[in-house]
Amino acid sequence: MDPSVPALLIKVGHYPLHHGAVGVVRTLGRLGVPVHVIAEGRLTSAALSRHRSGRTVWPTTGAEPAERLVRGLREIASSLSGRAVAVATDDEAAILLAEHADALSEHLILPPVPRDLPRLLASKHEMFRLCRRYDIPAPESRLVTSRDQIDEIVREFVFPVVIKNSEPWVRLAAPAVNRSTVVGTPEELRELATGWPAAPYALVQEYLPRPESTDWIAHVCCDGQGDVVAAFTGVKVRSWPPHVGVTTYAYSVDNPELAALTARLCKESGYSGIADLDWRLDHRDGRYKLLDFNPRVGAQFRLFETEAGIDVVRAHYLTLTGQAVPPGRQVEGRRIIVENLDVPARIAYRREAVREYRIPEGGRREFAWLAADDPLPGLVTAVRSARPMMRRVVTRILGGRSQHG
Repeated sequence: MDPSVPALLIKVGHYPLHHGAVGVVRTLGRLGVPVHVIAEGRLTSAALSRHRSGRTVWPTTGAEPAERLVRGLREIASSLSGRAVAVATDDEAAILLAEHADALSEHLILPPVPRDLPRLLASKHEMFRLCRRYDIPAPESRLVTSRDQIDEIVREFVFPVVIKNSEPWVRLAAPAVNRSTVVGTPEELRELATGWPAAPYALVQEYLPRPESTDWIAHVCCDGQGDVVAAFTGVKVRSWPPHVGVTTYAYSVDNPELAALTARLCKESGYSGIADLDWRLDHRDGRYKLLDFNPRVGAQFRLFETEAGIDVVRAHYLTLTGQAVPPGRQVEGRRIIVENLDVPARIAYRREAVREYRIPEGGRREFAWLAADDPLPGLVTAVRSARPMMRRVVTRILGGRSQHG
């Protein structure tokens, strides 16, 4: 491949310890691509990678006015040597790039995704509506924009239910919940709703019981026609926080049915670029149901690779620079471990029976942070995450003891 075109790692949320960003820098930098990093500070994980070619310290939260963010991105991108391939690592960045492509494409190479599509897909409510339009299975969902709707929700849904912030931008300014939350009874929902803002933009979603379901993930890269040029599927075993957070342990399993379902959604919606989808196989009816569509690179994307050494970020780079993506099958049995997060996740899951598929043989372990040729990101992450992670573990252990007497 020709690695001469630079790449710009773009995130506008505040995530100083982001293993997905480190993965992007490593996977492109190891091929000789000049990777420039936008970071919250000089000591963030991606900024310290030896594989990055440059860095710009630009602390943002994602809540800034779009005009300010676009102006800052233009200034950063214009300082690079030629137009750069843009790689978004959070929803806010993906939405910003799509909605302001006209202003940014002078300096950035962007996928030709429809302007409004990333915002629709990142919205839990709008994603559900798109699933209904394209006949994609998804848990039944309802948008709540007023506390007055609670009685209707109680009548319509069987409890427990899941409560989510419907829009990624609202979760920053006025979140209804800190993260996806399982609510067991109507009384718990009413109590939770008392703390909501007047217009909460919360999503009430059908609960799919964990003992009767399996979590799957799909990562894809699509070209300008919405056709998949790289597709991967795998099983999510653990996450942190448990069941609602980032993947901490997963393994790759080829799943043609799920890959075809993912490809159909991308094609019919006209999606272009990298995407990370969370699915849940409901064993009660045998259907894969879409929980989340993230219109950007997923943090655990290095779990997946083809026999030709292609992951979704490399496929994205090749596609946007007009180079062919080498054909190759998904490598079976690869595993990813997010070292700092999987320790508390193991503790949290220790009482649960997790339904697992047989891990195919031949795959290697991929660590999110540890790398012999790039040690600094892992060292900094270990130091910065040790104390807060220990607090979370102790809190969860003590909380579990109190619940069990």
